[in-house]
Amino acid sequence: MKPNDRKPRGKFVKEQSEFEEKVVHINRVSKTVKGGRRMRFAALIVIGDKKGRVGFGQGKANEVPDAIKKAKEAAKKNMIKVPLVNGFKTIPHAVTGIYGAGEVVLRPAAEGTGVIAGGPIRAVLELAGVQDIVSKCVGSRTPINSVHATIKALSELKTVNSVAKLRGKKVEEIR
Repeated sequence: MKPNDRKPRGKFVKEQSEFEEKVVHINRVSKTVKGGRRMRFAALIVIGDKKGRVGFGQGKANEVPDAIKKAKEAAKKNMIKVPLVNGFKTIPHAVTGIYGAGEVVLRPAAEGTGVIAGGPIRAVLELAGVQDIVSKCVGSRTPINSVHATIKALSELKTVNSVAKLRGKKVEEIR
């Protein structure tokens, strides 16, 4: 074994993840018990590879880093594949996602428009790899409802090829 072939010996060797993560929201929640209030933290995380895969997760723990870790593990289990078009820059068609009282409308945009979205919706769309899109949030604007509705809308997207395959027709017949 050569001297340069050794493994790193540090206690904290961090593995490189294929996903980027964004902490969308951290909420301090409390439970009133006999001795007073017991504080915990709830975290909402969005992860994605900016190539069409995105997921979100929620975690709750006594400390913020533990809540983030739990949310990250949950997000990896909730991954969806987003079909992107025009050189992987926008979505194929307009779509609406509803979760609870929150409603998110997503519309494809021309090249160079950018991501026109706010807060939690922007985090989901950027980590999914969408570069040109217009969004509108109707109803509840809580981060959890917005993220759920956005993910639901993105999961309902279909490309022309998938619709043609579903109907048993050629792409030219669909267009």
